[in-house]
Amino acid sequence: MQAVLLLVCGNKSGALRRFERMLQLRPTDRYALASRAHLQVALNQPEDAIACLQQLTGLAPDGPQAAAAWFNLGYVLQQAGRHDDAGPAFQRALVLDPSMDRAWYGLALVLMQQRQFREAVEALKKNTALQPMSPYGWYRLAQARLALGQTDKARGVIEHLRQFEPGVAALLERENGLGQVDSSDEAVVRAVPDAAH
Repeated sequence: MQAVLLLVCGNKSGALRRFERMLQLRPTDRYALASRAHLQVALNQPEDAIACLQQLTGLAPDGPQAAAAWFNLGYVLQQAGRHDDAGPAFQRALVLDPSMDRAWYGLALVLMQQRQFREAVEALKKNTALQPMSPYGWYRLAQARLALGQTDKARGVIEHLRQFEPGVAALLERENGLGQVDSSDEAVVRAVPDAAH
């Protein structure tokens, strides 16, 4: 309870110390491990967070908590630039929960980083089927299609995106020289982050 109060007060370092104390008393407490890893990421301690999440994934062999732990491990590994390690973590999350759209997206980003664009397209198709109104998967799907030289299919994705995110569609067109950007679209263009989280 003290850790939560410290978090409410914005004292992340103090909360981290409390979770570490909890883990001294109960080293396999999943809540404390997940919370410690979250705070380690927030305090820019990615390697410590990775070690903590690896410990957590070892404790939670299956079920929704395990899928979330594997996803979080993949996400932190990806953010640390360890794409070759992140891919298997996302894949494990998907074995446990095939409907985890964020894991499909994270896996697709890893595959794109590894220049495996065909596999990335398949992962992004699953992501967009699970999250059809989120622009992030569609944005990356268009990029993967373009990397494969599938300009017509990329244009189809952009047209689909234009129906609910015209600014993101305009951004894709502008970035890739695929069309004229209407000046009214300029005001609604926003960046699409790489993060899966």
